Amino acid sequence: MTAQTRRILCIVGPTASGKSARAVAEALTRGGEIISVDSRQVYRGLDIGTEKITSEEMRGVPHHLLDIRDARENYSAGDFVTDATRLIGEISGRGKLPILVGGTHFYFDALLRGLPSGIDENPELRDALEAHSTEELFTRVSFADARRAAELDPKNRRRLIRALEIIDSLGRVPSRPEYTAPSGTRLNLVEPGVLNVKHLKRYVVEWIIVDPVREELRAKIDARLASALARGLIKEVRRVRGEIGDVRLNELGLEYKIVGEFLRNERTEASLMPTLSAKLWQYARRQRAWLRKLHDEIISAAPSRPDKN
Repeated sequence: MTAQTRRILCIVGPTASGKSARAVAEALTRGGEIISVDSRQVYRGLDIGTEKITSEEMRGVPHHLLDIRDARENYSAGDFVTDATRLIGEISGRGKLPILVGGTHFYFDALLRGLPSGIDENPELRDALEAHSTEELFTRVSFADARRAAELDPKNRRRLIRALEIIDSLGRVPSRPEYTAPSGTRLNLVEPGVLNVKHLKRYVVEWIIVDPVREELRAKIDARLASALARGLIKEVRRVRGEIGDVRLNELGLEYKIVGEFLRNERTEASLMPTLSAKLWQYARRQRAWLRKLHDEIISAAPSRPDKN
């Protein structure tokens, strides 16, 4: 491994799967520091709705990229790549293992594969797209580029608009480079695998995929959601809404959008649990599709092993 190559551990899984606890356990065992890979936990005040890890749950392990932005501000995948790259260097320089954990898979892709580049912003197109609802934007992306749509959060207007901007110019969002794995690569849903990223050549990546079985994951989602409502999710959304308004609130994810609808008298309080449960399960299914693709890419990239017999 060269001086420029960093070893990192990436822990991924669907919402409510237990990624954060696994990351803390790995950090304590292996001498690591944790980098959050979550597009919403960067914002201060979004605690219950994003299930942000508490100081007690951190168990003394340093965590990075939490509470670094005001909710009115934008934080992009490019910002994440810049911050994560710097932190990986700093953590490695301290002799610690950088552990990246979170559910924003687009950020993992941006760090390890790179972002589509060379397409300038189109202010005129953006103004026209802003007139459409988020659901309409996602439908347009799905129709034009189903592959890219499957990778996106359907509630993130900024990313949907950027995707449509690139599609308008190129016809589709370019695929990112595929992974290539070194000799000895292995991965399953329990044990970590090792993954070398061809085009960056900066990281040797070990992956841990935390993916409970369907019934267990649904139960975890519902239990976490019930806990969030009991701990004051509605109160948190009311405060955040008062600070940033409804347009920005709707960009902060399902929990904030759905509870915001209740606060605007567009739905009943009794509808919150079943609606959020259904929407979060749909989101988890999309995350699991990304995980299956990741798993298959690693397996297919691994060199075949000779038969011991």
